[in-house]
Order: sequence, then C-alpha cells, then structure tokens
Amino acid sequence: MQLEQENSVIKKNSQLDNRAILLVKCPDKPGIVSVLSTFLYKHNANIIESSQYSSDPENGNFFIRLEFHCENLQAKSADMEEEFVHIAKDYNMTYDFYYRNERQRTAVYVSKELHCLLELLWEWQNGDLDTDIVVVISNHEDARSIVESYGIPFHYIPANKDIRKEVEAQQIQLMEDYNVDLLILARYMQILTPEFVGHFENRIINIHHSFLPAFIGARPYDRAHKRGVKLIGATSHYVTNDLDEGPIIEQDVERVDHRDDVATLKKIGSRIERRVLARAVKWHLENRVIVEGNKTIVFH
Repeated sequence: MQLEQENSVIKKNSQLDNRAILLVKCPDKPGIVSVLSTFLYKHNANIIESSQYSSDPENGNFFIRLEFHCENLQAKSADMEEEFVHIAKDYNMTYDFYYRNERQRTAVYVSKELHCLLELLWEWQNGDLDTDIVVVISNHEDARSIVESYGIPFHYIPANKDIRKEVEAQQIQLMEDYNVDLLILARYMQILTPEFVGHFENRIINIHHSFLPAFIGARPYDRAHKRGVKLIGATSHYVTNDLDEGPIIEQDVERVDHRDDVATLKKIGSRIERRVLARAVKWHLENRVIVEGNKTIVFH
C-alpha cells in the first residue's frame, strides 16, 4: 500500500513540476492585477486560476491567489522570485510563492475518537489530500494498529496537565525530526501551551466538535440538547492562544429536532466534523487560505 502511494505521489509531482501558486496581500489600489499578470506574462506563464478579494476598494486590503503554469519553472523560479521582490516593495505586498511539486509534510494528533483521523487517512489514500502524512501522535494507543497498517509511524506520548511541558518538548522534537509543515488536531483532547503554539503559527488546524462560538469547552452536545438546538455543526480553525477562538477556515451544519437524543446528536456531529476538517486541511494544503487578523480569506 505504501509503495503504491509513493509511486502515485512521484507521478503526480512530475505532472506538477511546472505549476505554482502566488498568494498576495497588499493595500488596495488600481493596477495590481495588471502588474501581476504582466509579471507572469513576461515569464511566459499561463494563469490557470485567479481569485481575488478586496476588503474595501478605497481604504482596505487586496488579496489574490494566482495559480499558473510555466515551462521550465524549476530553472526559472529563483529569477522570478528575485524580480518579484521589487514589485512587492513598490506595492507594499506580503506574498508567498508555492510550488505544486513540493508537498507539505503533515503530522496528525489524535486521542481516543478516531473518526476524523480515519477520514484524513481515507482522503490521503485516495490522493485527495496533497500531502505526506509522516507521523501520527496520540496520548492513547487506540489508533496504533490502524495508523501502522498504512505504513505511517505512530508515537504514543501520555499527556496530562502535570507533565504538559515535558510532553510538548518531545512533540516539538518529533516535529523537527520529521520536518513537519502542518499539524492537524483530529480530536486531540489536550490544551496546547502558548510556547507550543508559538512554534507553529498558522500551521496548526483544529476541529471543534459543535457550535462555535456557542457551547465552548467540554460536553457541548449535552448542553446543546438541553438547550433544544435546531442546528448542530462543526468548526475548523487555526489554533491560537485563545482557546477555540482562532481564525475560522470552514464550518458546516445539519438540521436536528426534538426527536434526536444526545447520542444521535453526537453521531450527526461526528459526520460533520469529518467533512469540515478534511475540507479545511485540503484548502490549507492547496494554499487557498490567507490569515487576516483573526479571520481568513478562503479562495474556494
């Protein structure tokens, strides 16, 4: 299974050798799109996809995602980036180039509930998550056999508030050892310290079971059932030092009614969590997300 996955990745990467993404944020003013498209045209690059957004045409910021194809891109990329520095300076741009043949390396953190982890593994196996899942870390052993059946290393690290700093030191070292780009909290039921979060700014994606900003914290389904909610949902967001209040990437809901007990609400909620987390991770990996303060611009 792992060999087939690796061969598929190699083939896909070779097809993407000449494709890249340019993400730009800058103060809005006339001429930005023209400058960017002229820059790409000069290098004989063909724009495949373009999405843009202006927060306020008079006094706001401008955001754009350009995906392009350029023959011999690997040979040209250094010169293109060097030239773009001057354009960025003239327009006060914050920007990043992302090359489609460079796959991000992902770590998944999980506790005892495995539905979100399983969804990610299925999506990865099917080739729908453009990443290498290089390690899974858990404070329980429940996921070991599943993870190792995919040929992915599994690390069991017991965790609680009394040994949190020691645990996070081990986890940070593992992230460095595996050269991890993205951390996914797939129902990892531990609070992260500011020191840990600070190592991975806007690179930790969490799934919150239920109804942000309502019912924050433990046992949300019990409290929602008592409240008689008619919609339940899930929220995927970047992790910050404010618990469950980081920039939101994706949300979804389903309608429920008085006939649904707590167990049914949890089952429906788990289904929503799986798809919301998978979509958020996919959009991050495709470089469709720009963080702006405590919100996101997501180019679907």
